[in-house]
Amino acid sequence: MTISVLRRTLLVGTLGLALGAGMLGQAVAGEQLGAIKKAGEIKIGLEGTYPPFSFVDESGKLSGFEVELSEALAKELGVKVKLQATPWDGILAALESKRLDAVVNQVTISEERKKKYDFSKPYTVSGIQALVLKKNVDAIKTANDLAGKKVGVGLGTNYEQWLKDNQPKAIIKTYNDDPTKFQDLRIGRIDAILIDRLAALEYAKKAPDTAAAGDAFSRQESGIALRKGEPELLDAVNKALDKLRADGTLKTLSEKYFNADVTQ
Repeated sequence: MTISVLRRTLLVGTLGLALGAGMLGQAVAGEQLGAIKKAGEIKIGLEGTYPPFSFVDESGKLSGFEVELSEALAKELGVKVKLQATPWDGILAALESKRLDAVVNQVTISEERKKKYDFSKPYTVSGIQALVLKKNVDAIKTANDLAGKKVGVGLGTNYEQWLKDNQPKAIIKTYNDDPTKFQDLRIGRIDAILIDRLAALEYAKKAPDTAAAGDAFSRQESGIALRKGEPELLDAVNKALDKLRADGTLKTLSEKYFNADVTQ
């Protein structure tokens, strides 16, 4: 065998191995729905510290809109749900590392995130809202009013990015958890918090010394985050959401926790 023929043979063999590995990788990547069905459960991540979406109730049980949504979703998929309370700053990493099958945690659908994750159809529609002490409610109406203010945001959230993009003169304070952020607002360490409008309205009910200031700064839609390359799982999740919307389950859950339909 000549050297040139040997080289061509080796090249063809190498390409064949690479192609085979690629096809195997695609096959493995696309088998998550089957694995979930076989295991009989879907592992869903949520924070558990973000009422009314997910929180620990007085009995020590995870409760909230997204908890019940996750349970209903699993039922439609024909499996049980395993809820895993996970801090926000690690929840998407847990999805990427396959410790979670899905994230149901008010993950805003953005162009940047869609590069890394697949998203279901939106299941809530809300906006970015400033939460302040009630005595200061008239001080913040627009993004311009945040200039020079100490504003608390979740680390790595779309709220942090929005603030950087829209009011760079704000003094940004980042947090890994919501309780500390809310506490700092109430004792005056920060002037405002940027959070989901629905969460802001709910928090203001429980803490009457706080209030949502002005209108929401922007519209945002949240969807169930999944790893890329799982079209069968994405399709199954979307069909389940369609069913839950059609039979009124989504609306019922929304009205239970928000006294309004926030799902469209």
